[in-house]
Amino acid sequence: MGEQMQRNLGFELVRVTEAAALACARWMGRGDKNAADQAAVTAMRYVLDSVDLDGVVVIGEGIKDQAPMLYIGERVGTGMPPQVDVAVDPIDGTRLLSQGLPNALAVVAIAERGSLYHTDLVYMNKIAVGPAARGAIDISAPVAVNLQNVARAKGYQVQDLSVAVLDRPRHESLIREIRHAGARIKLILDGDVAGAIMAASEGTGVDMLMGVGGAPEAVVSACALKCLGGEMQCQLWPRDDAERELARQQGLDLGHVLTVAELARSDDVFFAATGITDGELLRGVRYFARGAKTHSLGMRSRSGTVRFVEATHNFAKLMTISSLPYESAVVP
Repeated sequence: MGEQMQRNLGFELVRVTEAAALACARWMGRGDKNAADQAAVTAMRYVLDSVDLDGVVVIGEGIKDQAPMLYIGERVGTGMPPQVDVAVDPIDGTRLLSQGLPNALAVVAIAERGSLYHTDLVYMNKIAVGPAARGAIDISAPVAVNLQNVARAKGYQVQDLSVAVLDRPRHESLIREIRHAGARIKLILDGDVAGAIMAASEGTGVDMLMGVGGAPEAVVSACALKCLGGEMQCQLWPRDDAERELARQQGLDLGHVLTVAELARSDDVFFAATGITDGELLRGVRYFARGAKTHSLGMRSRSGTVRFVEATHNFAKLMTISSLPYESAVVP
């Protein structure tokens, strides 16, 4: 794979997430998660299939019989080199979008074939920080110790830290511990990919992500943090005895701490995200007469380059150069 092709892939992936965001943002606040997700999936797949790569979806919408598009194992791209693993999340925060809440993103990442982690278990316990706190976290240590170490690494008081936590009953104990230690909490309804990226990015007001979230989202987050230079540690989190037995049968060590290097083993990872609704990291889609504006993030781990891309889309012109019905895609 030539260096020029590698550089172009970053911009091509931004096109992929832009298309997904444009296709589903019209559903903001309308309470129909399924319609929003279908719009995003259809547009993402259409544009992804125009990109020169030979991709296999390893993080997707589900298995083939349950997901008509972007299912795990689906081949995407034109079939030309490079051969890559593809992780997609057409809407990170489907409920956020359907209820008109902040921080819904369209996300895609690629890495060398066979380099992205996969598990049949649904959840992982996670802790994520940015570059300033690399080496300061230990998922097996008490919550208060992690908060103290991250605060020290960043030159903060613990009271200055803001920790993103998914608002779930399973986190009642974690929330109590964070509060007892004196740190601030930002509860998020969904979208812990966005939470991990915010924890690793300056200027978002989030210093850490803690708690149990989706295992596929952990892999996608690891791709982003590899580009940003952040750190994340995870442990598989079985929900019940059946999943503990599954882990035993598959030889999985539930005590093993998974790092970014294990979740995304490639040294050359591309990541792109486009805001669907407004958030601390990216602005959402803004419509105007016959067009829209998008705000995206494109990153590459090998170069460490992080680009924010603001784009203006003219629907009339897009319809003349593409067979995708943009007007119907963005106006349900």
